[in-house]
Amino acid sequence: MGARDHTEELASELRGRLVERRRTEAAAGRQASGSLGDAVSELVDADAAVLSDRRREELRDLILRDTVGLGPLEELLGDPAVEEVMVNGPDEVYVEREGRIERTTIRYPSEQALRDAIERILTPLGRRVDELSPMADARLGDGSRVHVVIPPLSVDGPALSIRRFAAERPGPDELVEWGTLTEALRELLADAVRARRSILISGGTGSGKTTLLNALSRYVADDERVITIEDAAELRLQQSHVVRLESRPPGVEGTGEVTIRDLLRNALRMRPDRIVIGEVRGPEALDLLTALNTGHDGALSTVHANSPADALRRLETLALMAGVGLPHDAIREQVARGIELVVHLERGSDGSRRVNEAAEVVAAAGGVGVRELWRREPE
Repeated sequence: MGARDHTEELASELRGRLVERRRTEAAAGRQASGSLGDAVSELVDADAAVLSDRRREELRDLILRDTVGLGPLEELLGDPAVEEVMVNGPDEVYVEREGRIERTTIRYPSEQALRDAIERILTPLGRRVDELSPMADARLGDGSRVHVVIPPLSVDGPALSIRRFAAERPGPDELVEWGTLTEALRELLADAVRARRSILISGGTGSGKTTLLNALSRYVADDERVITIEDAAELRLQQSHVVRLESRPPGVEGTGEVTIRDLLRNALRMRPDRIVIGEVRGPEALDLLTALNTGHDGALSTVHANSPADALRRLETLALMAGVGLPHDAIREQVARGIELVVHLERGSDGSRRVNEAAEVVAAAGGVGVRELWRREPE
């Protein structure tokens, strides 16, 4: 057993003693003496006095990490290159770096240790998971999205995903440097945003839709009142007059839910110059189309789809989910009049994220279609 493994094993043992001591104090009605940090230091100094100062400090950090932090994930989330952390039970932890997924050597000592870490994440956010509610979504203070699934839905142990977002979002120039955009496409999209053309960004999971949406928002005039609507507040707009709205899932009692559709309806009463929706994924599509056809032009949003044409068809399907009885032809007409441009991104096998096509929405015989404005040349 290596020194690192021995230190982690000792930290786990001492942490167990600390937890048991605090439980005993609480059961006896005695208030815990001193801070948690002091208690950890006292325990380490008493039980690991033979270790060097450096090893004892490392031991203190490990105990605190596993008591109030995210456990072994702390070091992964401390790496700015990590875009997403995926935990498939206590023994499998994967990360995504530069668009590539790789397995790490990180593991939790037990399933209970992983469940404890999940509880430490969710409890301060007002969320919880149990057998009655085995799934949960939450957002950390830094904007990172958290999704949890536990048994019996997750067969091989608790599954935890943390999708991180950098404090600084890349702008259009950085996306050109990275190859996501070309200079010609950047200018085309900049002119479209400034001209208040409604733009829908499509692509698959992890293709960079939100990153591009955030970058294009740089071309919105600073004197416009912008309202953003998201499931998890990821966007970081540069304008001075921005109102950020975030949906809310139902609470433990099953009440208190606020949907994207609720927020969009409310936003229309807030005198917006520009509406930015992080992602259209439900019946709010009909409300968006209604807004775009009643004077609220220049909206920006994203949708999961495989091509610009598929994006429009998906928008039609989502609008039909509103269940208000509008005929399909009427919804197609609203799509043709409301959405003006579709920009499609794809994620390459090498992890690269690139815009492959930009198309203009046009009315076509029997429905709505797209006309290619720009397409990436094959390499």
